[in-house]
Amino acid sequence: MQVQAYITERLSRINAQLDYYLPANTQAPESLHTAMRYACLTGGKRVRPLLVYATGHALNVAIEKLDPAAAAVELIHAYSLAHDDLPAMDDDHTRRGEPTCHIAFDEATAILAGDGLQTLAFEVLSNAKNIDDAQRIQMIACLAKAAGSFGMVGGQAIDMAAQLKDFDADQLAHMHRCKTGALIRASIQMAAMVEPITQDTFNQLTMFSESLGLAFQIRDDILDVEGDREANKASYPAILGLAEAKQWLMQLHQEALGILAHIDGDTEYLKHIADFIVVREQ
Repeated sequence: MQVQAYITERLSRINAQLDYYLPANTQAPESLHTAMRYACLTGGKRVRPLLVYATGHALNVAIEKLDPAAAAVELIHAYSLAHDDLPAMDDDHTRRGEPTCHIAFDEATAILAGDGLQTLAFEVLSNAKNIDDAQRIQMIACLAKAAGSFGMVGGQAIDMAAQLKDFDADQLAHMHRCKTGALIRASIQMAAMVEPITQDTFNQLTMFSESLGLAFQIRDDILDVEGDREANKASYPAILGLAEAKQWLMQLHQEALGILAHIDGDTEYLKHIADFIVVREQ
């Protein structure tokens, strides 16, 4: 299948999965379920579920076994955005050109919608079919750690304190390995947990995810600077300079592609996602 056709098909699939798992907005409490659907289904690049599917493709895993992990990681991502946008956090009023959840509804509903999305993610994984119990538990633990205080939530806590201290590049990278990289790593690792694989292959995929996660954030920072957005936040261009930040991005991209070359299987779609991450314009 051509790369673009593959991406289009997988995007359609994950959107259908999310629509299936999310409660209908006619189910009580209607306002909460409407907000949950709004926070999750209003646009998005779906990079994390695409990584689940692309990793599974490389490992020759049946797509039906990947659906729960793909949906769960996107539900966690959607919850994190609903909470990050809140007045007590980033205080954003728009996302993807639309009002943020707390603006479209209200602050309390946005908090509860995020809570509902987070818990739904683990319900989806817990009920995953055609996966061994041991692997299901391993996947749940993987996502929980990635989303928790040693992962995404911890990274956000560090980010909230960033205004109070100076960061060097290593400290910034640690924050982003938690805040952004942890869910990218979990997307790839969960797909690698569905079927037994060698420890070496698992390690290679983990290293790929580490390089990719950091590249994703550096590209975000470069886009912010080039678009005159968030100029005062701790970022790689602010610490290293724009030229050096771009050089590091290219280095991470090459590292990621080099790792893929050592993995048996069809990694074409993983390579395409890595390419997209470093050249995207939003």
